[in-house]
Amino acid sequence: MIHELKEIIHQAIINQQKGLKNVLASVVYLEGSSYRKPGVRMLIAEDYSSVGAVSGGCVEKEIIQRSKSVFVDGKPKVITYDGRYRLGCEGILYILIEPFFITKQFLNVFTDANQKRESLKIESFFEKKDEFFGNFGSIITFENQQQFTFSKDYKVDENASTFSQILQPDFRLIIIGGEHDAVKLCKIAANLGWQVDVITSAKDSKQLSDFPGSNSVIGDSPETIKFSDIEKNTAIVIMNHSYVQDLKYVAKLSEYQPKYIGILGAPKRRERLFNELFEFVPDISDDFLDNIYTPAGLHIGAQTPEEIAVSIVAEILSVIRKKEPFSLRKINGKIHTS
Repeated sequence: MIHELKEIIHQAIINQQKGLKNVLASVVYLEGSSYRKPGVRMLIAEDYSSVGAVSGGCVEKEIIQRSKSVFVDGKPKVITYDGRYRLGCEGILYILIEPFFITKQFLNVFTDANQKRESLKIESFFEKKDEFFGNFGSIITFENQQQFTFSKDYKVDENASTFSQILQPDFRLIIIGGEHDAVKLCKIAANLGWQVDVITSAKDSKQLSDFPGSNSVIGDSPETIKFSDIEKNTAIVIMNHSYVQDLKYVAKLSEYQPKYIGILGAPKRRERLFNELFEFVPDISDDFLDNIYTPAGLHIGAQTPEEIAVSIVAEILSVIRKKEPFSLRKINGKIHTS
């Protein structure tokens, strides 16, 4: 959810430049079940515009109304929202509403941490009460141990209840290929907040503008490409439409052991690919082969490039979340167990 925090910070800076105050609403505790879990946030500006969401859209209007006192006196508070009577959910949300101000120093540290793909920790201090004012607030800690509060006036009260959250860097998708279907996959992955890096052919290098939502676009080849930090929090999809190029890239990736490699192509190519991989990399491991998914995507009847992209993204999510795909209507209890 780091991409949600990025959006909030971006909008907060815009609001500050307009002379508008900001408050941050964070779900810090949940009794029962709800559409979204603790750790989700929304930003509210002094003109009552907002970004982000803490539910499916039904809680936000009330939060905006109840945030008005924080703009008036700057005092943070905790509110509750009982979804059992209004949402059909079986839970009570505890929401911390606090002043939110972005300093230049914080922005520099935050930007640097994101560029380095570092994780960060947010701790929010609160009490489990409704419409309750107190010494509440949040503190963010970076890997270099620098800490910032969201409000310059907040002093941490360690006697309060604490919600702690580790935000990992954006999930990263590396797309190897530069054709029309790669563009569709890029757009869908970017909409999820993933960091998308595209590798096209060195002979036909594309531009950043050719892949809306991408973080980078480079032209390279399997003989010269160098990957970094792809062993976790990263998926790779190879869609060159060239068996030879696909084979060379997979052989190169065997040096790195990524957790997901999806390859576009017909099922009949799979056995040939694995057999020839052994010729390129005789000591290739079974663990590496288990992380190759070809043809890439879940079997949902996808036909168009957009549908195929959806099936690939769904498969990546199922792999990284360690879930076997099936229809949710087969579940009788809770969808999420943690």
